[in-house]
Amino acid sequence: MTERKLYVKSYGCQMNVYDSHRMADLLAPEGYVETGEPENADLIILNTCHIREKAAEKVYSELGRVRQLKEGAARAGRRVTVAVAGCVAQAEGEEIIRRAPVVDLVVGPQSYHRLPDLLARGQRQETGIVATEFPVEDKFGFLTLPSIAKTKSRGVTAFVTVQEGCDKFCTFCVVPYTRGAEVSRPVEAILVEVANLAASGVREVTLIGQNVNAYHGQDRDGRACTLGGLLRRIAEVPGIARLRYTTSHPRDVDDDLIAVHRDLPLLAPQLHLPLQSGSDRILAAMNRRHTRADYLRTIDRLRGARPDLALTSDFIVGFPGETEADFAATLRIVDEVGYSGAFSFKYSPRPGTPGATMGDQVAEEVKSERLARLQAAINRNAAAFNARCRGLTFDVLMEKPGRLPGQLTGRSPYLQPVQAMAPRELIGTMVPVVITDIGTNSLFGVLADAPRIEAESRIVQSLAALGA
Repeated sequence: MTERKLYVKSYGCQMNVYDSHRMADLLAPEGYVETGEPENADLIILNTCHIREKAAEKVYSELGRVRQLKEGAARAGRRVTVAVAGCVAQAEGEEIIRRAPVVDLVVGPQSYHRLPDLLARGQRQETGIVATEFPVEDKFGFLTLPSIAKTKSRGVTAFVTVQEGCDKFCTFCVVPYTRGAEVSRPVEAILVEVANLAASGVREVTLIGQNVNAYHGQDRDGRACTLGGLLRRIAEVPGIARLRYTTSHPRDVDDDLIAVHRDLPLLAPQLHLPLQSGSDRILAAMNRRHTRADYLRTIDRLRGARPDLALTSDFIVGFPGETEADFAATLRIVDEVGYSGAFSFKYSPRPGTPGATMGDQVAEEVKSERLARLQAAINRNAAAFNARCRGLTFDVLMEKPGRLPGQLTGRSPYLQPVQAMAPRELIGTMVPVVITDIGTNSLFGVLADAPRIEAESRIVQSLAALGA
């Protein structure tokens, strides 16, 4: 089989990264080998995201550069195939072919499992192929035991998609229109994928989904399994040392999930729980279907189960109708919760969503000014959280060499980058590190000298102190 080069560029969320990896895995038996250089590729895939402002225009701009690469390859007698995948592909469909004839294939996020067949059609000189159907069950049915067994790891950490789509229909969000309704993968297929990743060196797995805590995949006995139940099952996979999950909706934090935070040592004490706004009036306009008080009660229950839990969140400023009083409520809740970090964005209308047609749109300069104030509040809380880490001992999963000779980079239980001088053979292991200094973007530490069992005892004490 002739070897061909594949270049995949991912935009946006972790699920797109996961999907890009699965595309590469699917195409490997067809002779495609990944490359980081688009100019060397025989197949270029842009795996797109439609969440951020002007997402489609950024894709068309990138396609202009891809067109130059394709034309240069053609002059050299080499054929390059160009595909657009992901949520912009789903939203734009045939419009992409019309605006950018350089594109040979448009494939939505529910159809990428058909890539080998679609590319074969292209080799038969078919042009302008568009595959944007919504047979979500077909994709998850395809990603079952035989294909998952071929999944390869790309480091000591990995994302695993367990759930896709969303039924919440927040008025600012395109996910229900580009990813479809909530669908969950079967438990056994996920366990096989995780076991395969563990066997190839992965030690930390993050379960991902647009609304991951709405997971309800079928177990071996035919009954629906909760996310808490799935986490318990995955914790039994040999070789897995730490678990995470993202992104969650506050309405789907159930009793079982809270119990898992209390009872499962492998589950990291860090949770991303988007709020979007601290104002009940704006939450209602966003169709979030929870109040500020509901959210705070959920956090109290989570922290009651896991006192050392750190929280991160998402916020949107300048949603239609947001007043200064509404925004002040968001600033207050940032300080009240004490987030260890958060993502904040100016509201931008997404075509096809209810928010795009709402009146009372907030002026751009007002959104910019509020975003700056919100980010300052978030940064202040994150810096305070990081400062409290000085002197504590964390279990750090060493991931790769650092920037300095003899240095390794890993992640704390709270997802903070940690730099420490350590031998290279510790990559892929969990080691106790005493935090000695706080940088702008990283923590710095030294390997703990105490025996492992003593170190683990200190970690538990340190995390409890941090939560307090």
